[in-house]
Amino acid sequence: MDDDAIRTLLRRLGRRDAGGGLAIERSAVLAEGSDCAEIEAWIVAHGGVAEGPSPVQGRGLHADRTTRAAAERAPVNVRYVLPAGALDS
Repeated sequence: MDDDAIRTLLRRLGRRDAGGGLAIERSAVLAEGSDCAEIEAWIVAHGGVAEGPSPVQGRGLHADRTTRAAAERAPVNVRYVLPAGALDS
């Protein structure tokens, strides 16, 4: 994929975050098929940061055990955040 195709794809998949950047769900990138590794590499090369899952808060006697197990099952990163202006040509 060329740069313009990746920029177009990320504009379609992403949503603006509070800081003016663009948040792209990793699952959406993976759903694009065989180009996902190239897309992820482009994101990182253009200042994108991989974010992990939100911490799980539990309550009760067994909360620590259940939230730790849930965190271990969660993927390493769930979204990428590109800084504002990263998609500008």
